Amino acid sequence: MENEVEFDRKFWVALSTHPKIGARTLTKLYKRFGKMSKIWTGEKGKLLESGLDSSQIKAVLEVVAGVDPDREMAKLDRFKIKVWTLADKSYPQLLKEIPDPPAILYYRGEILLVDELSIGVVGSRKYTDYGERAVEKLIYPLAKQKMTIISGLALGIDTLAHTAALRAGGRTLAVLGCGLDQIYPASNVRLADQIIQGRGAIISEFPVGTPALKFNFPMRNRIIAGMSLGTLVIEGAVDSGSLITARAALDYNREVFAVPGSIFSETSEGPNRLIQMGAKMVMDAQDILVEFNMEQSLLEKEAQAVIVADSQNEEILLRLLKEPMLVDELIMATKMAPPLVNTTLIMLEMKGAVSNLGGTRYVIRGKLKN
Repeated sequence: MENEVEFDRKFWVALSTHPKIGARTLTKLYKRFGKMSKIWTGEKGKLLESGLDSSQIKAVLEVVAGVDPDREMAKLDRFKIKVWTLADKSYPQLLKEIPDPPAILYYRGEILLVDELSIGVVGSRKYTDYGERAVEKLIYPLAKQKMTIISGLALGIDTLAHTAALRAGGRTLAVLGCGLDQIYPASNVRLADQIIQGRGAIISEFPVGTPALKFNFPMRNRIIAGMSLGTLVIEGAVDSGSLITARAALDYNREVFAVPGSIFSETSEGPNRLIQMGAKMVMDAQDILVEFNMEQSLLEKEAQAVIVADSQNEEILLRLLKEPMLVDELIMATKMAPPLVNTTLIMLEMKGAVSNLGGTRYVIRGKLKN
């Protein structure tokens, strides 16, 4: 049976290359034909019985007449892209449960059964220092606790979430709004490679060659919500894509979590409104873990971690790093020589006493022993 499913994939792929054949059309064809290969082998008359309109039928016939399924599969092989369809037993169960699942999933890397224990993370591209700290406080321990972090590889909170998960040695999946032969934004090509090398995956329902068009991203967002047990919103305006993802999660009967923020911050307006509507307010990672009845021991140990300074220079820096600071700010505040500050920070990071929040900004990872 599985060999038949594998054989049939190339016909799904061929059909998906037509811009007028989306998830709903593919699903209708699958329900009517069972095997997409039958469309190529003389059962085209059944297209009229599949519930498609005339333009969709025309699109299907154009594919049958002009697209070589084997050539399309060879194209995927060149990019090391694998495929799941609704006919695959391995298709993610959580995603299959939503009302409008993607009929076909392209992915590079690995999607594992353990990824069912996952949290979607979304937020503003124009994040604040507060949002950056929230990611560090929440995502790192969640990934440590074996929760898969699912996000959209966008600039901002998405990038921070993927990076925190990788730094924790955890799993992370990135859902794209374009074909997997291209990475959007281009500045995250290296991050995408790191996700794949970390045995995570980049995922899309769009065939190769599909650009990152604006209307692709709401479709991408429903996959993030659909693949996750819950969605966490860390900063976002009320009309942002983050709120679209949260609404999708609500529609799918999934948990919605939100990090509260200042009533004067535009980026906190979205999460604050979600909390008003009944989303669970999140103050630390335990608020999420307890919702899924997960073991708390490692998290509690990290939360109670006491950082011991091994030198006077370390103590000076650690006392300042109760709040995130740039290296240049530390140099100015301490009057220490730049090489000494950099060397001390490297040693503290190696010992797990501080975290690099990206760039040259650091923060302590526990409480400094008095």
